[in-house]
Parts: sequence; structure tokens; C-alpha cells
Amino acid sequence: MEEQLSKGRPAYSLLDITKYYLKLGTWGFGGPVALVGYMHRDLVEQKGWLTEEEYKEGLTLAQLAPGPLAAQLSIYIGFIHHRLLGATLTGFAFVIPSFIMVVLLGMAYRLYSGLVWIHNVFYGVGAAVTGIIVISAYKLTIKSVGKFSFQSLKVNWILWIFYFISAAVTVLTRQEQVLLFISAGLIYMVIKAKPGWLKKPVSLSLLLVTGLGFWNYSKSTLITIAIFFVKAGTFVFGSGLAIVPFLHAGVVEQYKWLSETQFIDAVAIAMITPGPVVITVSFIGYFVAGFPGALVAALATFLPCFFFTVILTPHFKKIVKNKSIKAFVEGITASVIGALAGSVIVIASRSITDIPTALIALISILTLIYIKKVQEPVIILGAAILGLVIRSIY
Repeated sequence: MEEQLSKGRPAYSLLDITKYYLKLGTWGFGGPVALVGYMHRDLVEQKGWLTEEEYKEGLTLAQLAPGPLAAQLSIYIGFIHHRLLGATLTGFAFVIPSFIMVVLLGMAYRLYSGLVWIHNVFYGVGAAVTGIIVISAYKLTIKSVGKFSFQSLKVNWILWIFYFISAAVTVLTRQEQVLLFISAGLIYMVIKAKPGWLKKPVSLSLLLVTGLGFWNYSKSTLITIAIFFVKAGTFVFGSGLAIVPFLHAGVVEQYKWLSETQFIDAVAIAMITPGPVVITVSFIGYFVAGFPGALVAALATFLPCFFFTVILTPHFKKIVKNKSIKAFVEGITASVIGALAGSVIVIASRSITDIPTALIALISILTLIYIKKVQEPVIILGAAILGLVIRSIY
């Protein structure tokens, strides 16, 4: 195997890697961190298809570039030995199983959402999802910004300022502030690693990155969905749950496509299905514009991550050493995670409506902290049962 790799020939065929990601997308529960762990265990330790160095480079790229972590890594792994076709097939194979499941659940949700027992189930599920997002926001914070300690506040005080400002703005405006994120990245880049072109007094050229209802859609709505989800997919760094503040502000506050309850249910449905959590966009797209809406939302969200990976991978060894780019990403990441923390407050204020929901959220948080082997789908299932029992009593 080592001889094959040294000569540039992969130890696996295009069919092999595509089949692997089809299976992972079908059975891979646990969210982005778990999925990334499965890839290392399977592809590096057990199969020996990747070297440790290749895997680490892919993981670093997935963390630095925008896009959901697990999907980004899968596209990178497909690309390194099988180029554009490999990236395309692994990306689709990884996402398609969960996309199909979410669309089917969306159909069922639209069909049965008027029934009392469905409302009782999601009464508990909404509270559990809030608890899960709290833990996710905390983990992302300590990983990307720093621990909640005096030393961290002292060393990374600029990032903490971005974090708290973004959280406060999200709570107050209940909208995603893309310009705030970009500004944080630019400011941190100038402070920490001012790029050479800013030091030269020359004109700059700027790159601007800027029944069941199955067929119920309009072209104008699809265009709006595409634009919104492309923007959302462009500013997801690290975990798929980082997209929550974007989605909440857009689909609930701005466009009013979903109610607060429906939005929480959408996140819950994404968490109980395998594959990337960010596939929740398919449920939202389906709810707004049927199957075409689900398809457009998914493609719009994942295409930025696909193009970033395909474009950056051949030049990644140079890019990863660029201090200005790393500083820009660090600034944006701190601001985005602050927005996630702020969105937790907004969501909790509407999903935690009484003592039982508060207890369910607390139990979910404590379970994730102290019982490491319990995964999110199990917690959500337990919360659904609790919701049925509680609402039948009261």
C-alpha cells in the first residue's frame, strides 16, 4: 500500500470510496465530530487508504475553509486521489442518503403536523434540541475562541470582543449580520497579520464573494432560496450547527417561511438522521417550495463548500502557511460562533416555555456532558417520549 501511495496510485478505486461514503451517509450518526472520527478510524487506521498526513491536511482545510466540517472533509478525500470526479461522487454519496430521509420526513411532517400527538412529540424534542445546541455552542467556543478563563480572555481578547459583540447583535436584531462577520475577519487580519498588499500605496483590486406540497413552488421563491442558502453555506465554519443563526434569522425572522416551532422541528429532524447536520436545509426548502425547494436549498448550501475545496486543495500547502488568511478565518469564526451563542438565547426564549421543557433541556445538557456514549438521536427520541407522557398528563 505504501508503495502504491508513493507512486501516486491510490490504494482504493473511485467505486470503493464512493461506496464508503454512501454507507457513511446512511449510517453515520452523531454529528460532525463523530463523522470526522469515523473517517479517521475507517480510512486511516483500518483500511489504510489515507496516510495520517493526508488526513490531517484534509481536516485542517475543512476547518479553515467555509463549509460543514464532515462534508468538506469527504470532498477533500475524494479529490486528493480522484480529482474533480472523486470530489463530486464522494460529496453526493455522503449527502444523498440523509437528503432523501429528510425529504421523506418533511413529507410526513406536512401530512401529520395537524395531529395532537405530533405536537406533543415535538414539545419535548424542541427543548432537547435547545440543550444540544447549547453544548454545541460551548464546544465550538472553547475550540475556536478559547476556554472561559481569565488567561484566555487576556490572550485572545480581540476574538472574545468579536464573539460577545456578535452574540449581542444576534440577540438584539435576531438576524444574521454577514457584514459583521466579514468585518471581524478583516480587522483581525489587519491586527494580527497585515497582508503585503495593504502595506503598499497602490490601487487594490477587490474580489467580492459575495396534498404533500411536493411540487408547490414558484420560480421567484426558488431564486430567493438559492441566494439565501448560498450565503448561508459560504459562512459555515467547522460544525454544521454554526449555520443555525443564519437559518433562524432568515427563515423565521426575515422571510417567515417557518414558525419558531417548525424551525426547531427542522433542526431536530436533521439531528435524528445520519449524515451532515446541515442537511436540515433540505427540510426547510421542502417546507417552503416542495421537492424543488429541498433540492435547491441543499445544492446552494453545499456548492460553496465543494468549490472552495476543489479550488483550494491543489494550493493548500501554500495557503495554510499564509498568516493573513489564517487570521481572517479566525476573526470570522469567532464572530460566527458568537452568533450561534446568541441564537441559542433567541431559540431558548421560545422553545423553553415552562418547567417541564426547561427540565428536558437541562437533562439533555447533563446527558451530553456526563454520558459520553449517548448520541443526539437517542436524546431526541427520549425527549419525544417524555413530551408525549408529559402532555398526556397535563
